[in-house]
Amino acid sequence: MSYLYDQYLTNHKSNVKKGFDWIRDNLPELMNQEFDLEHQMCFAHDHSKTEKDEYDAYDAYFYGGNKSYSVVQDFNKAWLLHIHRNPHHWQYWILINDNPEEGEILIEMSYNYILEMICDWWAFSWSKGNLNEIFPWYEQRKNYIKLHPNSRDTVEFILNQLKIKLKGDANGF
Repeated sequence: MSYLYDQYLTNHKSNVKKGFDWIRDNLPELMNQEFDLEHQMCFAHDHSKTEKDEYDAYDAYFYGGNKSYSVVQDFNKAWLLHIHRNPHHWQYWILINDNPEEGEILIEMSYNYILEMICDWWAFSWSKGNLNEIFPWYEQRKNYIKLHPNSRDTVEFILNQLKIKLKGDANGF
C-alpha cells in the first residue's frame, strides 16, 4: 500500500464530489432524479482502483519510480480493467466487433455516466484551482474521444452550461 497513491485516490474522489456538488448547487436542472447520482459520484466512483489488480499496478506505475516494461504492461492491463469496470469512461461504450464489416459501434452513454465522466474530467481542474481548465482540455481531445453522436451532444451541452455559469461567476466558486 502506498500512502501517496492512497492520498491521490482520496483527493481525486473528493474533487469529483466537489464537481458534482457544484453542479447540483449551481445547475440543478442538469441533475437526473432517476439515479442516485450522489452515491455514484461520491462513494462508488473509481472504487475499482482499490482492487488489488488495479491498485498495485497504478501504484507501481505512478509512484514506484520505475517504468520498466513489466510495470508499463501491468499498468496497461489495469487501465483496461478499469475502463471496462467503470461506465463513466467513454472507452467502456465502444463495441469492437470481430467482423471488420461491422467495425466499431459507439453505444449511447447513459446520462448519469456522462455526468460522472464530466465530473471525473473536471476533478483535475478542481485540483489545480482552475475550474475553466476542463474546456481547453476537452477541445484538445474531442476529436480523439469516441462518443455516440447523442452522447457527444449531451457532453457538449453540459460543458457549455458549465462554461456559461462559470463566466457569470468571477472566480468560478
